[in-house]
Amino acid sequence: MEAGRTDSGAGGNRQPIVHTGSDPPPDQSQSPSVSIPAGASPKTFKGLTFWRVLILISIVISLAAFIVQWQRGLVLEFFRQGRPFDRFALVLLAVVFLPRQFERFGLPGMLGLILAGLLLGPNGIALTREVGPVGHFFSEMGRVFLMFLAGLEISLSDFRRYAMPSTLFGVATFAGPMIGGFVLGQAFGYSTNASVLIGSLLASHTLLGYPILEKLGLVRRPFTLTTIGATIFTDIASLLVLAVCLSVHQSGILDWFTLAELIGMLAVYCVFVMGAIPWFGAIYLRLRREDEIAQFHFILAVIVICAVGAKLIGLEDIIGAFLCGIAVNQVLQHGPAREKIEFLGKSLFIPGFLLFIGAQMNLAAFMRSLIERLPFVLGTIGVLCIGKFAAAAVTAWVYKYTRSEMLSMWALSLPQLAATLAATVTAHQSMNAAGEQLIGEEVVNVIIVLMVLTATVGPILTERFGRNVQRVPVSEAP
Repeated sequence: MEAGRTDSGAGGNRQPIVHTGSDPPPDQSQSPSVSIPAGASPKTFKGLTFWRVLILISIVISLAAFIVQWQRGLVLEFFRQGRPFDRFALVLLAVVFLPRQFERFGLPGMLGLILAGLLLGPNGIALTREVGPVGHFFSEMGRVFLMFLAGLEISLSDFRRYAMPSTLFGVATFAGPMIGGFVLGQAFGYSTNASVLIGSLLASHTLLGYPILEKLGLVRRPFTLTTIGATIFTDIASLLVLAVCLSVHQSGILDWFTLAELIGMLAVYCVFVMGAIPWFGAIYLRLRREDEIAQFHFILAVIVICAVGAKLIGLEDIIGAFLCGIAVNQVLQHGPAREKIEFLGKSLFIPGFLLFIGAQMNLAAFMRSLIERLPFVLGTIGVLCIGKFAAAAVTAWVYKYTRSEMLSMWALSLPQLAATLAATVTAHQSMNAAGEQLIGEEVVNVIIVLMVLTATVGPILTERFGRNVQRVPVSEAP
């Protein structure tokens, strides 16, 4: 072949190659002094500049120095004796790394954050002996944001459209696990109040499989809208039971007058939040249509005020936050301000809440309680699965849903995450005059096991049954 020419195809046509500037000809592009080890591809060293070599050397030296300092105990001592800002660096490292690893195995990322709190907390490497005021603040804000975002996902328009089947499924999927949980609690020696609360913790659910049905194009099917609508009933009913149980635990008494007063206050507060926020919010957001920062501040202020207002009338802050989420969804369904408030909660406050849960856990006690209370763990799983399945079967029978649609409703209502976790932690932290907790740490441990199991199995079953729904004719809307 002549210099400066090349083959262009099987036909042997040749095109000239023009060299301009300082570009070397193809046969001079590499220095003959560069040697490549035997068996190594030339691409291995492509792009390995002097600067990158220096970076690799610095990484190796840094890791070696870190290992030496770690063996001497100087690294942990630095963080333990350092400022909270220093420890915050390790927290951020755990937040970035661990949730993604859990998601790779199909587990919810929030479990990785709980593990991070366990590893960094007093029962792990003990970066701090106890959780300070800043940690408690992030925990409270995270719990409030968790319930706010749960309410924000609820659409009242879908509930109104399928009010009858949603109500039936909501009542059934609440009553079944509620009754079963109460009987289970009584069988294992819990008080009547604690048994009622255990039942309510199993009655709610988180729509973890919703994105899967959205991907399959099934979100507008009647069975999906029925399940979404039922979530409103189960979450509100569970929070109402929580409010009653906390009031009984803290006061030590329960009479019909107190119960009626509590329900009356909750009803008035619901009307106020669900009516006032959409009304005043629409006016304010219309006046500040172009000011995203003002909209963001308004939503943030509304969340905190609703949570504090619930505490002022004797309810829990998570109830106010949940109602606030439903109300805000009516007036601000989309937009940058909503996206920013969701980003703030998911990226900052909710991780802080989950880290706090992990920091409060004792791994040895966690494993010991699960082994010692294995029948209670298995009973809780059985009550949840049977109760949710029976509710889906009854609703499907009444409204003529197909078998695959019924199973999809069951799988969609299995996961126990946001509302269940927030209510469990709230009840665990509640103390009466004698310093007794409403539920012990063993119940919290069982709920965490339930979270792991249902968050893993629920989406898998949702996708499997959802694909079966695609193969059968669309059921008639009720």
